[in-house]
Parts: sequence; structure tokens; C-alpha cells
Amino acid sequence: MARLLRVLGGWRSYCSKRQQERVSDDFVETLKAVVGEPNVSIAAAVREQHGHDESMHRCSPPDAVVWPQNVEQVSQLAALCYDHSIPIIPFGTGTGMEGGVNAIRGGICFNLTRMDRVLELNADDFSVTVEPGVTHKALNSYLRDSGLWFPVDPGADASLCGMAATGASGTNAVRYGTMLENVINLEVVLANGKILYTSGQGRRFRKSSAGYNLTGLFVGSEGTLGLITTATLRLHGIPEATVAAVCPFPSIQAAVDSTVQILQSGVQVARIEFLDDVMMDACNKYSGLTNAVAPTLFLEFHGSNQGLREQLQRAEEITQQNGSSHFTWSKELEERKQLWAARHNAWYATLALRPGCKGYSTDVCVPISRLPEIIVETKEDLKASGLTGTIVGHVGDGNFHCILVFNTEDADEHRRVMEFGKRLGRKALAMNGTCTGEHGIGLGKRQLLKEEIGPEAMETMRQIKAVLDPKNLMNPGKVL
Repeated sequence: MARLLRVLGGWRSYCSKRQQERVSDDFVETLKAVVGEPNVSIAAAVREQHGHDESMHRCSPPDAVVWPQNVEQVSQLAALCYDHSIPIIPFGTGTGMEGGVNAIRGGICFNLTRMDRVLELNADDFSVTVEPGVTHKALNSYLRDSGLWFPVDPGADASLCGMAATGASGTNAVRYGTMLENVINLEVVLANGKILYTSGQGRRFRKSSAGYNLTGLFVGSEGTLGLITTATLRLHGIPEATVAAVCPFPSIQAAVDSTVQILQSGVQVARIEFLDDVMMDACNKYSGLTNAVAPTLFLEFHGSNQGLREQLQRAEEITQQNGSSHFTWSKELEERKQLWAARHNAWYATLALRPGCKGYSTDVCVPISRLPEIIVETKEDLKASGLTGTIVGHVGDGNFHCILVFNTEDADEHRRVMEFGKRLGRKALAMNGTCTGEHGIGLGKRQLLKEEIGPEAMETMRQIKAVLDPKNLMNPGKVL
């Protein structure tokens, strides 16, 4: 500690106003004193790598990147930044879609990927506690022989604490829920370095009515309230049998109507994904599939062998009633892996439609009853706008994505992409939906959030932010 105080003696104030200064060399030495020299970088290439995610938002690099090894180091680093009013930007795998990691006011990027331990598995309680560097694929590999799995799967191999911070979901949400339903407890380092346990230290109960739901407050907070340093997650039993199915349709309306009817019929579908004809064509070319180029549903069913037969029969009947004549299914693991790998590679398949162009992905979520209407209208708007794009989504919970590819040098095309995204968000709001089902607000949807929740709710969010982060240092400029 004495060394830290000596180093800090020459530190000059950090300016986050118009003429922002870089952090001083002395402060960088302070960071190294906490985590060790190999775990701090101010190299331009490293800072640029940490200044953007998969979104189209302009890169905004931090002033330095640190790799803490444990929660004590995270706490100490946060306290130092707090004392000197330096912004803190959490970083996981950088797979976000709304500029959530962009350091628009500079500051220190906390890369938490080197905290990558599975801390505690409680198989009998169906729970596991992980550090922020553990990804969902790594966790399921760890759980392979336990008979359990973690089903929330956003597609990219995202970090689990990052998934909690962004409220991620994915293809299994219709059956198993989103991160909100699958996080039991969080360890969070607040802006001032204090450590908070949202459900009490070490607790892993299935339900509680004890006080405010602090866990739910931090799930989806996008790093604006604190740094999530461990997450206790709910696990699920691996199903006895799994069957995947593919079903093309004569129209978008028929495919989405089938989705709604399958859900209304009580069929316990685990995944039900929609791909429009452009998306299906792109997946065929990129992932080597041979499916019909038509509006298509990818489905998956989990359960007992007897139960699956009944579910498949009912789902096939519904699709046939909506004009489909090719309901094909498979229990083979490799075939199922290929199908879902193609679905998860939808982003890259769409980018391949126009090599050299930039991608923009936006998502909305509406009540299931409005899903056919909004997808048909969105397809028409996409064509009328003259844009290249695909529609794909987790339609089982009313959530879908539009992935657009455009020439960043073409100002008119860029404008049309932005206007399309805003229209889609407002169309979802007009149907009593939300401007984002899983991507989050980040930089790009702050105005839509204001329109969605109203001034009173926005003011309440600002008040919560002010209590937990009075200096506005935690990922500033995002959400609010």
C-alpha cells in the first residue's frame, strides 16, 4: 500500500470534459502495482481491440486495459479509479451488438477473461458458481459428465457474467428462459470498490421473497451499475432425448402462424427459430446446407422418447395445416449440430452476402399475437428501403433480428439503415413490445428506451444509477 501511495503522489487529475487527457504514466504504474506489469497494457492495438464490439458503432478505445486475476484486485482497481474519477468499462468477450464496451469517455477497460474458474458445482441443488471469464461453452464442457447443462445460448461463445450483464437469452429461451430467470446470485464490485452479494454471500436458493430483487437489478444493467465478478447460475437436467426438425413454408405468414399455433397448442418445444428466405439462402451457402430457399422454421424438442413422438406429431400437423409439406426431423447428434451451427453463424452468413461491407444487427420483441404482423411488415419495409438484409429470430418468445449489410462509404445507404432500425424499434413499441429483446440498449437505443418506458421510469433509473454510481464512472454514456 505504501508503494501505491508513493506512485499516486505524482498523478495528475483525469479530465473527462472536452479536452480529455490520457491517464498519466504514474497512474499506469499504479495499475501495474496492483495486477502486475504483464496484466496492464496501453498499446494502441490492444486499446483499439477493446474499444469496440461486433456492432457498427465507431471504435472508442480506453486509455488502458487491465486484466485482474481475482475479485480483490477488481475491488482495489475500482477504488483507485473511483478516487480519481476515471471511467471503468467492463469487457468480456466483446461479442455485443450495441457498442456496450466502447470507451466513449476514455478510462480503464477491465478485461475479466483471466478470471476463468468454475468455483463451485452443487449438482444436487442444480446450481454452479462461475467467474466472469467462463464462457457458456466452457461451462457445458465442464458439466459434461454431471447430467446437467446450462441452456442459455446467445450464439456467440459469450462469457457468462457478460451474459448476465446484458440480459442475454438465445435459441433455448422459449423453454428454459433468459439469463434473468437463470441467475440466482451475483457478486458485484461497485464503482467505489465495495463488494456486494445480491442475494447474500454464498446463498443459492431456488426462490426468495426477501426484500428487493437486487439480482434482477444487475441482470441487464450492461455494466453501468457495477462489475459482475461471480455468478451463481441455475442448471437443468439433460433431456433423455432430443430431436431437431426443419420445416419450410410457402410464406412468412404461414411460418409465423405455425409458431404461434405450436405454442398455443401446448407443445413443449425447446427451440423454434425463424429464418426468412434470404437468411435460408445465406445459411445454405455459408454452412453447406441444402434446405429449400423459403421461409423456414428450425425446431428442437426435448423430453422422453414417448413424449417426443407426441410432440413431433402435433407440430407436424400444425405445419401441414399452414401449407408446409416437408417436415423433416432427426435425432442424430451430428445432423443437429450442423443445423444449429448454421443458425448460430447467421451473422457471418449474412455478412458473406456482400463481402467487404459492414453489418448492422438490431432486434425487437413483441407479444406473440403480434408476431406475424410485424415480421410481414418488416419484410416489406426491408424491400421498400432497397437494403440487403435477413430476418432471423427466436420467434418462440416473440423476439427476432434484422441483420443488414451495407457500404459504410455510402452515406445514403447508411442513412437508410439507421432509419430502418428506428422504424422497426418504434413499430415494436406501437405493438406493445420492446425495442430490444436481448441485444440491450448500449449506445444505439437510448432514445428508444426513453420512448418505451416513459419519463417517470427513466428518472427512477437515473436515481438508482446516482446512488450506486454517483460519479457516473461505470460504463458512462450507455443505457441512460
